Amino acid sequence: MNQIDAARAGKVTEEMEIVALQEQVEVEFVRKGVAEGRIVIPKNRVRNRSKICGIGAGLDIKVNALIGTSSDRDQMDMEMKKLRIAEEAGCHSFMDLSTGGDIDGMRKQSLSLANVAVGSVPVYQAGVEAIDKKGSIVGMTSDDLFETIEKHAADGMDFMAIHCALNFDIIHTLQKTGRVTDVVSRGGSFLTGWMLQNQKENPLYEEFDRLLKIMKAYDVVLSIGDAIRPGSTADSLDQSQIKGLMVAGDLVKRALAAGVQVMIEGPGHVPLNHVKTTMELQKKLCHNVPYYILGFLATDVAPGYDNITGAIGGAFAGMHGADFLCYLTPAEHLGLPNEDDVRTGVISTRIAAQAANVARKRGHVINNELQMAKARVGMNLEQQLQRAIHPEVLKAAMKNQKNDNHHCSACGDDDCAMQVAAKYFGIA
Repeated sequence: MNQIDAARAGKVTEEMEIVALQEQVEVEFVRKGVAEGRIVIPKNRVRNRSKICGIGAGLDIKVNALIGTSSDRDQMDMEMKKLRIAEEAGCHSFMDLSTGGDIDGMRKQSLSLANVAVGSVPVYQAGVEAIDKKGSIVGMTSDDLFETIEKHAADGMDFMAIHCALNFDIIHTLQKTGRVTDVVSRGGSFLTGWMLQNQKENPLYEEFDRLLKIMKAYDVVLSIGDAIRPGSTADSLDQSQIKGLMVAGDLVKRALAAGVQVMIEGPGHVPLNHVKTTMELQKKLCHNVPYYILGFLATDVAPGYDNITGAIGGAFAGMHGADFLCYLTPAEHLGLPNEDDVRTGVISTRIAAQAANVARKRGHVINNELQMAKARVGMNLEQQLQRAIHPEVLKAAMKNQKNDNHHCSACGDDDCAMQVAAKYFGIA
């Protein structure tokens, strides 16, 4: 019995209990959320790991990282280091997006080392193998695609991005209306090219029931990939995006009816004035299932700093209901991220999630903010280290102090303004 079947039968699983404890909510809240599709718990039935998380309404916002080999950089040792760095920096999950080298070996390495949920995009491997064996992605068959999906599920993937909400109707809309950036999703571009060349419907859409059987058998969370997401702020909320969201909503309904945990991947480039509308449309059209945000990138003109643009957009998205934020690193739009980029990406996105959790008035989150403020007034370094998102930075700063006192840039060696005021008003 998978998570959603158990929840609908009124049964509480061990994973639900863990999530309830972590989130400081009643376990019945989690069970009901899973039963109704508002909460997912990524946990493949064939894989054991130490950390479980829940994603969805009424829970803290979670953060996802990305790793993976490519034809340009096939270094499994580096990806192993990036995985460890991402976990140390506090990610709740990561996705293995490998497209080069030993893809099967890389996936098995990731699953063997990971303590958190792991996701993948099977069409990447299916497409690359079609190029290697048949000379082109367009030579890929429906069976090739579904066999790859089942292989990832059998290996233990907890969630998968599947680009099933793409069909000819959407492509024709895109051709008719036009776009600045056309199709920027890698999986979306693979499938668009395959469909146009072969003049066949997307097999992930056409054979959706076949997909659901695999997801349900292994209790994999289906993450409906946004194949038609906007790749620039100019394309945000255009006809193609909205039509794709409507198709996704229909598939969500079918997935929930089949007893499959499901979430939606969301658009990348979204100006801040579109965030609220985008979130409301997704929740309304897709039956309030969790929303996995790819960004949002709030501006297009900050290459080298997209961890910041993504954090700004992600914080706004979280404030308006996003449940899961995929990190962006400083290397976005520039090249492949290194270890430092991964750390920066995770921490930047955790800051965005924290800001959104405060805005959503998550009780334990607000209490942590309050305790940090009190620790600063009391110059309690140990408490500050316990509360900080990235305490290593604070530790490094303390090593550079001239003495044991904690000085900040505002006061330097002078008396701390907070302490002076606290003593004067009798609240020290």
